Amino acid sequence: MPHPDPSQAPVCVVQLTDAHLFADPAGTLLGLRTRDSLRHVIAQVRREQPCVDLLLCTGDLSQDGSAASYQAFRDLTGDFAVPARWLPGNHDEARVMAEVAPELVQAVTDIGAWRIIMLNSAVQGATHGLLEPSQLSLLDDALLSAGGRHCLVCCHHQPVDIGCAWIAPIGLRNADELLRRLEGYPQVKALLWGHIHQEWDELRGGLRLLATPSTCIQFAARSEDFKVSEEQPGYRWLRLHADGRLETGVQRATDFEVKLDFDSPGY
Repeated sequence: MPHPDPSQAPVCVVQLTDAHLFADPAGTLLGLRTRDSLRHVIAQVRREQPCVDLLLCTGDLSQDGSAASYQAFRDLTGDFAVPARWLPGNHDEARVMAEVAPELVQAVTDIGAWRIIMLNSAVQGATHGLLEPSQLSLLDDALLSAGGRHCLVCCHHQPVDIGCAWIAPIGLRNADELLRRLEGYPQVKALLWGHIHQEWDELRGGLRLLATPSTCIQFAARSEDFKVSEEQPGYRWLRLHADGRLETGVQRATDFEVKLDFDSPGY
């Protein structure tokens, strides 16, 4: 049933992250075909989310940075027929991504009572993340001009310790600077990212810190060394309410059978 006041209706958002697609449709990570797992996640979204207003794709959409892999991601997600926003991760080629889908790499999107801010934390040729001064300025400008809108900020790399020793060095190197900035803007309700291939949900002051499983392989939580789990791929849904409340959860592709080949080339 439609909301009685459309301006007060929640914004329904889906986050897809870390698809790691290849130019080769049969491309695999640890034996898992990443296009197949993405298809199953998308099918799960379509079964469970009858209303999607915006699709957020938070990096490592590609494993090989090829135009063909980005076109495949665009084609596979195109059935949603809703606005989408992409940002690059450490495996992505931002230039190629922008060539394939220039209208999808917009940094600032206003929708309903919310402003969505997409930040590029990727460092060319590196696995760790860093927000360059230009990105921090973009963030400041977007927050200062947000007016009465609530804000959701997105990037690729994790800004907090998630208890995985091996992944800590490849997080966001200037995370403290980002978090200090966000503390000064009470209209920022959440910071959303990918990269860690697992779920994270933490409340720090008034700021919700959220990460989401990959649409392909999953990293084991609380692992000292690199370790994958056989959990199913998934996505995150968010309901962004006009009064600033945020509801969210993670769902997994329940019909996708995870079969990993640990003798194949690693992640």
